Amino acid sequence: MFYGWWIVIACFFISLMVSGTVFYGFTAFFEPIVKDFQWSYTQVSLASSIRGMEMGLLAPLVGYLADRWGAKRILFAGMTILGLGLILLGQINSLTTFYLVMLLIAFGAGGCTSVVTMTIVARWFKRHLGKALAVMSSGFGASGLLIPFIVFLVDLRGWREALVILGLVMWTVGIPLVLMLREHPDSYACGADNIKQDHGLNRPRVPYLSYLKYPPFLLINLAETLRFLVLTSVVVHIMPFLSQIGIPRNRAGFMAASIPLVSIGGRFLFGWLADRYDTAKVTACAFLVMAAGMASLTFVCYPLFAFGFLIFFPLGFGGLTVLRGTIVAHLYDKRDFGSLMGILMGFSALGGIVGPTVTGWFFDRLGNYSYVWIGFSGLLVFAIFLILKGIRSSRLHLTV
Repeated sequence: MFYGWWIVIACFFISLMVSGTVFYGFTAFFEPIVKDFQWSYTQVSLASSIRGMEMGLLAPLVGYLADRWGAKRILFAGMTILGLGLILLGQINSLTTFYLVMLLIAFGAGGCTSVVTMTIVARWFKRHLGKALAVMSSGFGASGLLIPFIVFLVDLRGWREALVILGLVMWTVGIPLVLMLREHPDSYACGADNIKQDHGLNRPRVPYLSYLKYPPFLLINLAETLRFLVLTSVVVHIMPFLSQIGIPRNRAGFMAASIPLVSIGGRFLFGWLADRYDTAKVTACAFLVMAAGMASLTFVCYPLFAFGFLIFFPLGFGGLTVLRGTIVAHLYDKRDFGSLMGILMGFSALGGIVGPTVTGWFFDRLGNYSYVWIGFSGLLVFAIFLILKGIRSSRLHLTV
């Protein structure tokens, strides 16, 4: 088998572990931490925003270093720090230490983010890039399988011991996966589809910072920021929201787990479509599907709308997770893929900072989430116009 697919498999499991523990799995620790320390939802939500802020600040640097220094080294350091951060999080006794350890976790997770894994995968594929990114990013979706396990572990052993166990797993399983990776297909003549790898070494390179002055690229970044704002808010608050409307904790955990799991279908579907049809239209369709799911969340207490949310929302955001990589790879210089993805994720992290905290603030004052969910569906519709303008303008005016 072409070694590029082994790279995809290793990145799949790295993504599964990191996302399942740090991103999707955090909702399982939300209420136990609130109960033990009597902190408000806003205070606990702020920890998630701090994590997102730090990852946002790191993403451009991590992407740049992945292009110049090597993605494998970044992943090794990130996995080591992340394991340590999870173990220390199980020892906190104050709000200050809670925030400080979440910063450390952000440093570790920032080194294991999709900026790095997508950079490695993009180097190994050309014609089948959409499929490869779909398989790799499905690790984020499959991480939903960890949520019921984490909920069970927290209920059985307590949230502190659960965090220590998860930190040790990062060291004993995650680090060996990182050691499987290879930076470039230099020893292989062809890619997975028997096409010569073109690294564009003879073409002039666009200065890295010049992309920050390019309006179409900034429009793409703004659309991704809105998508991530909505996604992080739902991921952090889904279990508290479901509990607030009377859904039992075990059922709420199952629904939270279904979100990333169903997103796997969206990653494959839209990854396949991106290899065959116009990227702009496929991306707009994915945003529309996600918006329909977001609108359904407001009425999730009714079975029909619950079904609509669990189908449309994850299909849309799962597809967009793949499409952001294909957009960057198809429109811009692949040699700068990591750097550009770092910028993109840095901007999107701004949404991750604002979203969960604002959502928690609204809940603390209004006592429900309905107005926030309706507003978020409108933001996703607005993002359609931004992404279409950004992609089409890039095609017309940027040559790399």
